[in-house]
Amino acid sequence: MRHRATIRLATGLALLGGLHLAPAVTAVPALRGHLLHRLDGVGPPDRIALTFDDGPDPQSTPRFLEVLAAHRVRATFFLLGSMLRRSPELGRQIVTAGHEVALHGWEHRNLLLRGPLATGRDLAAGRALITTVTGQTPRFFRPPYGVLTGSALLAARRLGLRPVLWTCWGRDWTRSSDAASVLAEVRAGLGGGGTVLLHDSSCAAAPGAWRAGLDALPHLIDECRRRGWTMGPLGTHLDGAG
Repeated sequence: MRHRATIRLATGLALLGGLHLAPAVTAVPALRGHLLHRLDGVGPPDRIALTFDDGPDPQSTPRFLEVLAAHRVRATFFLLGSMLRRSPELGRQIVTAGHEVALHGWEHRNLLLRGPLATGRDLAAGRALITTVTGQTPRFFRPPYGVLTGSALLAARRLGLRPVLWTCWGRDWTRSSDAASVLAEVRAGLGGGGTVLLHDSSCAAAPGAWRAGLDALPHLIDECRRRGWTMGPLGTHLDGAG
């Protein structure tokens, strides 16, 4: 009897582990496209969603806000709770400028290394802080590194958050990135209805890497307009997806 109980316990733990780890395959774009295409943030073919991760950062975020204001473009900023706690006024500035705020987690940690309770606490704390500080309740959640877990999906659902990843990114976190490399990476996956990922902070990247994304941003905006695409925040993008 004890042997059977041990087997049942081990089987149960294995199943729980599988449920926790299985969604992590969404971090691989090719698999994500086949398994959970809705996660990519695909909207109407005449629109592009512009999103930024890892802020708010007083060193860099204001510069992105300046470029967006100069080009009259709104975007979605996926905020880290730990960064917002350090710079609450900057979080409010993002919303005052007409942008959307969303949740990127509390800290930039791979959720595969966080258990169910810790994951739930992190997401709840981040959502509550964003709501309290900015006055805007986040609708969307993007996990650090794009790695979702079963625990994160359950917590997001409980908190009314929709997980959204991206269709293309700029790889703007490396020390060697520059405006040309960021644009080349984005163009490789850019298409009507897509969601673009850039970073307005280098808190989890090579120091100063954000400058490459900043330098690429005006050129990306101009290109999208030349192609006849309207660029805007994720909420507007997905609300029009039907």
